[in-house]
Amino acid sequence: MTEHALPDQPPDAWDHLSQRMDGQQWPTHALYVVATPIGNLGDLSLRAWHALNRADVIAAEDTRATKNLLEAWRIHTPLMAAHRHNEQSAATEIVGRIQSGQRVALVSDAGSPAVSDPGGLVVQAVREAGLRVIPLPGACALVAALMATGVTTDASPGFVFAGFAPTKSAARQRWFRHLTQLSSATVFYEAPHRIVASMTDALAVVGATRGVTFARELTKRFEEIASMSLAQAAQWLEADPYREQGEYVVIIHPPVVTQTENLELEESASTDAWLDALLESMSVRDVARVAAKATGQPRDALYARALVLKANREGSS
Repeated sequence: MTEHALPDQPPDAWDHLSQRMDGQQWPTHALYVVATPIGNLGDLSLRAWHALNRADVIAAEDTRATKNLLEAWRIHTPLMAAHRHNEQSAATEIVGRIQSGQRVALVSDAGSPAVSDPGGLVVQAVREAGLRVIPLPGACALVAALMATGVTTDASPGFVFAGFAPTKSAARQRWFRHLTQLSSATVFYEAPHRIVASMTDALAVVGATRGVTFARELTKRFEEIASMSLAQAAQWLEADPYREQGEYVVIIHPPVVTQTENLELEESASTDAWLDALLESMSVRDVARVAAKATGQPRDALYARALVLKANREGSS
């Protein structure tokens, strides 16, 4: 088998799986909340494809964008609009359709409806009417960014998702000040034309040494995921004019110093020397593991500090 060859599999694998989907229950009188690709058309699930085909109507945030997806997947279900400007009236119509026995599928432009996208009011109205809501999970930009970053771990899985950052600088600085006091990572979405201003505010509020990860164009051809300190963010953004294009997922890493009643990371020259020496030959994850064992300090705090040291080293090389 060549490097790029697919593993051997029955030629009718799709048909076989599709038949199994046929055997599942597809209730009427229900709202199907369907996650759609965030960029790569191949990320539509087989179950989502069946649900969209079986629906009597698809309620879409942008019918033109959804039409392109449906054409690619040879889905011919009719569309209706359900966006933030008509969501209340659309919800009333959807409830009526479901009460009459229809299956209604709800989609946003990309990703998971009602997660920092329109759809929440529709779901609320359907549930309040005592009708069934069936979620079909799939692509989600914030989860994809976390998967590729390693900021969350089994030992420290928490993060805060804050949706889109405020558009005004003063409000944004208050927002950063509130969120980044927490011990968890802060994940948010940002528009490309505001990303530089947003990071200027983050630097002013959070400080130069805090780690940040940028994830842009996720699942697309020019996907880019990069971690660094906030001090380096402006230079990285300005290094390529294309970086002011494409929606961003931004992760501000947890504070390096994590204090509890019994445990505190001692940020000292000796700790940094340990980490810096280990980084010459080991991954950040292994560095944190070895340093935690040697010093007795918390692994996650050491991991965060090692990320900053590595970013500083790469920035100066």
